[in-house]
Amino acid sequence: MIQNQWYAVLSSKQVKKNKMIGVTRLSEKLVFWRDDAGEVHCIYDKCCHRGASLCAGKLVGNHVECPFHGFQYDASGKVTLIPANGKNAKVPENYRVNAYQARDAYGLIWVWYGDNNAELPEIPFFEELTDGFSYGEISENWSVHYTRSIENQLDVVHLPFVHKTTIGRGNKTLVNGPVAKWNGNRMTFYVKNELDQGQKPEKPNEVENYEKLFHLQLQMPNIWQNIISDQLRIFAAFAPVDEENTHIYLRFYQKFMRVPVLAQLISGLGAATNRVILHQDRRVVLTQLPKKSEFKMKENLVQGDLPILEFRKRRDQLKEKETQN
Repeated sequence: MIQNQWYAVLSSKQVKKNKMIGVTRLSEKLVFWRDDAGEVHCIYDKCCHRGASLCAGKLVGNHVECPFHGFQYDASGKVTLIPANGKNAKVPENYRVNAYQARDAYGLIWVWYGDNNAELPEIPFFEELTDGFSYGEISENWSVHYTRSIENQLDVVHLPFVHKTTIGRGNKTLVNGPVAKWNGNRMTFYVKNELDQGQKPEKPNEVENYEKLFHLQLQMPNIWQNIISDQLRIFAAFAPVDEENTHIYLRFYQKFMRVPVLAQLISGLGAATNRVILHQDRRVVLTQLPKKSEFKMKENLVQGDLPILEFRKRRDQLKEKETQN
């Protein structure tokens, strides 16, 4: 994992008021809940006393109560009550579990993975999606590392083979470029695939007027969007579960229909179409070995894999930067 990053890990609707949810994310067992004000909190899902899962307990006010012996935890992960010692007994400082900064934003739950003492940056998102768009959402688990799930959405070479009945129709197997540009930790990549009529593919620096081409974006560390038009987008958050699993949240965003009932219908139909395409990908991606990708690994990449290579390089650079700090 890249340290000191905001990771999208859940859909906002999964964390309900007056109810805890326990999930594995970022290779940690975590429990999430909302306080009386609706703010989201997250702590490690293992009691420091005898190791019971806290999410099997209950909420007592704004505190989490362990189901085993009634220890109560606040949002900082500190035990505030040990019933066996009496309600007025002082609790030692070492009776605590790890707590994580959590936020509810853009219909997603985000967790800060890193130094809690640092001044936290803004949550990275595609801000234009907040301007009049409605969306339909689906989600599912894939048994691969989140790097493989992301790279599938950066892969412009696979389209006519994996998606030949949907978005890859036309047998455009020849890949010009692609062109990849970074702005901070956001990569925009431009696609120019065409029929192979014996011509030589253009190198990335030979693609003219690339800004006018179909393009997609990756925002590190784990969100992506397909910019179909000003009024239509496909969005995905790739929530890291552990070294061999990812939970994908896939959304169909639209704003060409503003009538609420019809907008909801169209967004739902779009989400259903997304599932068909996603399952075409899943059939192949789940066969990849190893389940996790790295910058330096034994794969013979081709020119068309440039966005994948760029992602691997940037991820490696960010990990190295945090190691040096």
